[in-house]
Formats: sequence, C-alpha cells, structure tokens
Amino acid sequence: MGKPKIVIVGGVAGGASAAAKARRCSEDAEIVMFEKGPNIAYANCGLPYYLSGVIENRDNLLIVTEKRFQQRFRVDVQTQREVSRIDRARKVVVVRNLKTGSMEEEPYDRLILSPGSSPVIPPLPGVDLPFVFTFKTLEDTDRIYQFVREKRPRKAVIVGGGLIGMEVMENLGLTGLKVSIVERLGQILPFLDWDMAELVRQHAETKGASLLLSQGLKVIENRNGSGMVHTEVGKTVKADLVILSLGIRPNVALAVEAGLEIGETGGIKVNEYMQTSDPDIFAAGDCVESIHRVTGKPFLTPMGSVANKQGRAAGANALGRKIAVKGFLGTVILKVFDLTIAKTGLSEVEAQQASFDPLVTFIHPGHIAEYYPGSKPLHMKTITDKTSGQLLGGQVIGEEGVDKRIDVLATAIYHRMPLDELLHLDLAYAPPYSAARDPVVIAGAIGQNFFEGDWIPITPTALHEKIESRGNLTLIDVRSRKECLKEGMIPGAIHIPLHHLRDRIDQLDKDRETVVYCRTGLRSYLATRILMQKGFTRVKNLTGGTMSWVYPVKKGGLR
Repeated sequence: MGKPKIVIVGGVAGGASAAAKARRCSEDAEIVMFEKGPNIAYANCGLPYYLSGVIENRDNLLIVTEKRFQQRFRVDVQTQREVSRIDRARKVVVVRNLKTGSMEEEPYDRLILSPGSSPVIPPLPGVDLPFVFTFKTLEDTDRIYQFVREKRPRKAVIVGGGLIGMEVMENLGLTGLKVSIVERLGQILPFLDWDMAELVRQHAETKGASLLLSQGLKVIENRNGSGMVHTEVGKTVKADLVILSLGIRPNVALAVEAGLEIGETGGIKVNEYMQTSDPDIFAAGDCVESIHRVTGKPFLTPMGSVANKQGRAAGANALGRKIAVKGFLGTVILKVFDLTIAKTGLSEVEAQQASFDPLVTFIHPGHIAEYYPGSKPLHMKTITDKTSGQLLGGQVIGEEGVDKRIDVLATAIYHRMPLDELLHLDLAYAPPYSAARDPVVIAGAIGQNFFEGDWIPITPTALHEKIESRGNLTLIDVRSRKECLKEGMIPGAIHIPLHHLRDRIDQLDKDRETVVYCRTGLRSYLATRILMQKGFTRVKNLTGGTMSWVYPVKKGGLR
C-alpha cells in the first residue's frame, strides 16, 4: 500500500482514537473521518455532571474541536455526515450531508467502523411526549439541560436503574428535583450482585431518592400538562420530566447491510486485531463485541476506556501493525451520592452462570488505618473459583479508597492470580493511605485460610435461605451484649460472646451444623477456630458478618 487511504465512520472515543493513532503510524496516509453529530470528541462520561452544574462550563466537555484535531493530526474531519452504506466490492462508502441532504461517495483502502450505540426506546405509549428524553449524547444532555432551566420541573422519573440512570438520578437530585427510579428488575445496578446493590439502594433512599423496583414501565401519560408514569404492577408516579435509561444497543445496521459477521451478543464480531470478517474493515467501540478475560466468551462492554483501546489498535492495524486487544473484565466504577461503587470481573451470579463453583467472601475494613482520622469502611466482595483458586471478580463499595482497591483487583484478575496470592502483594502502606494489612491483602489472607482448611464461609444469602427453610442448625452471635441490643440479632441466633465461648462449648452439639457470626467476620473466624479444634465438624462463618447482612434482624432480648 503506497499512500493508503483510511476512512473512519464515527468520532468520539473509538473513532477519534483510531484517527490519531493512524496518523502517528503514518504521516503519508490520507485519513478521512465522518461524524454524524456536530462534535467529534467529547467527554461522554462527564455528561451527568454537567446537568447538575458540578461541571460548570459546557466547553470543558469538548475534548478536542474539529479545527484543533485537523490541525494537530491532519485528518479530514467532516461532521454532520452520516455514512449510509458500504459498498465492499467497490471499496467506497456512501455519505449523506445532514446539512444539505446531498449524497456523495468516498473511496477507501481500509475502513474503520466506530458508529457507537443507540439508547433503547421501548415501543410503549408516551415515549415520544415532549417531556420524555433519552440520555446518551451531548445533544441529549443539551436538551435536558435547557428543559430543566426553562420549565423548572419539580419531579423527575428515570426509567432504568443501571449505571447511567443512577448517575443521572444523583445529578438531577443536586438541582433540587425529587427523583424516582422505575426499574423492571428486583435491584438497581444489575452488574452487581443483589447483596451489594442493596447497600446502594439503602443509601440512595436516605438521600431522598425513591426507587421502585420490580416495576417495569407500562405507559407514560400526559394528563393536563402533567406527566404520569404507569408501571406494570399498577403504580403511578407523577413526573414533570422523564428520562429513559434502559440501556443501549450497538449500531450495527451498516455492518449488517454490508454483510459483515455479527456476533452472538449483537455486536460486530472482530478478532483480537479489531478486524471484522472483511480483512479491510476494522471496528471499535460500542458497536463491537469484546472477549471477556475470565470466561473467554464474547460480551458487550460499552465504556469509553474500552473504545479508546480498541480504536487505538484499529487505527494502527489498518496500517499494517499487529496490536492485539487481549480482552476486558467489564470493570466499572460510579459515584452515587456519598458512595463509590465498583466492580471488576465476574459477579457471583455470573460466575455460577459460567459454570464456576464460586467461593464468595466479604470483608469490611477501613480504607485507611482505622485509628487514623477520616477512616471510612469499605465493603468488599470477592468471587473465586474453588477448584483452581483463581480470582474471578471483585466488588467494592465505600466513601473513600474504592478506586485503589478495584484497580488492584482488576490487575490481579487480568493476570489470573489466585485469591491467596493477594496476600503477598507488597502494597504501599502509611496510616493516611492504608492499614498495615491493606483490604486487598486481607482478602488474600482469607483466601489462604479457606484453602488451608481453616475457615469455611457461608454467605448471607445462603444463611437467610437456611433460616427461611427452618434448617437444622445452631446459629451463634459472638458479639458483645451491647452490640446485640443496639443492632439486633439475626433471627434464631443464640448469644455467646467470644470470650465466653470456651466456657460454654459443652452446651453445644458438636455434630450439628453450626454457623457463627459477628459484626465483620473477624471475631467469628476466631470462634470457628476454637470450635473446629474442639471437635466441631460442621462449622461455618458468616462471611462479612452483620455488615453484610441486608435482611431483617430481631431486636429485643437475648437468647
């Protein structure tokens, strides 16, 4: 290829990254980029924070202007141009000028598709009403921003409690709106396990949000100028503003019409070099399916960080390089009021669906040394394959220090580390930054305890099921009397403080299934070591203790 011509469909993270990398790989290449919208690259993930005014200046969302991009990279950027068809035989794309309506053809040697994704809009009555919006692009954000400031709505309903829905909920709430979430599933943030998502739900409700779970949208009604959102279970919520946040679908129409292979997830199928079934066409961003690093199976991970990596590889490989994209973990992090919520790798449910036998652990240490001022508790869940010991996933929630821990876990999972190997990580320590045993290291120590046979966990969900089914077990609370009276006890538990346990062992049945718990899992671990060495053969520890228990407790007298 003498002087290759690269045509890129779409800007933002994937297309703009591809164009910039292609130029860095070749000063001679002719590079043309078509973008349907008016902006080639903006901070998509920052859009919710512009609604609230946390990001005050709209221009701060514009990563680079069309003019600056052209000057820096000598790329022919054409905005408000929609590529409507690919003629693979002739190696041309058909482009519509959205300003004039005229059509033209553009030849290519290599083509890079990065048309992104589109919001899901259900075919239900009322979704086209003037106070109903989607939230995906900068233009969507502009429309909502203008509506809020001109119409002064008081109540908003967000349909969908996923990542974007929760971020928009918080930021609309900061403007003074009363915000409700209507969610078809029985939990918010479906990438989390229910027990972790429940912590976020409880926190959001303390901040004034209303979360209507297990209630799918049925219809939106305009009643005398006021919006009424009706759910499938008969609930009606008044709304001056409605935002549909029901997820996204890959934009694959171009690829389908051109005969490119589409994967089982609905995204364009690419190899590790971002090459489609046509060797001269590459693809990147929300429109493609990725490979999960743990399962090896395709999945969709529509994140700007992912699109950036994929676009970079596509831009280089379209010019003959061989830069591989080695898979992703679906790592995600978000802020909901005072909490930061993060997840990487597989959830417990996803691990079960992938045919793993998961070991689940919970811990609740401080994000820094607990004696140092400002220490905040972290809620950390890890998922591990019991057979191989390989760490499969992690979820972390807290006010501080979440990002640091999720990134360490993501690195460990990417490199397929066993859980107990986390114990040996030499992580930075000083009281203002961590404890002598960092939460990640504690997780590794717990893993070692399990694989050494010193500790057998039971999850809150599994224990709750046993209690509900009236299983034959002894449940022991080893906390102090003061804690039990103040915080309540798990139904059916008897109270034996840890320092009295050795003296009362003769009162317990050694052969009966025994579950021990405390507030975080540490004292109950000590209790299990006592019991196991005294001949108890069926002892389990409630992992995470009462800090992981999201079910009702019984208050009153002690047993």
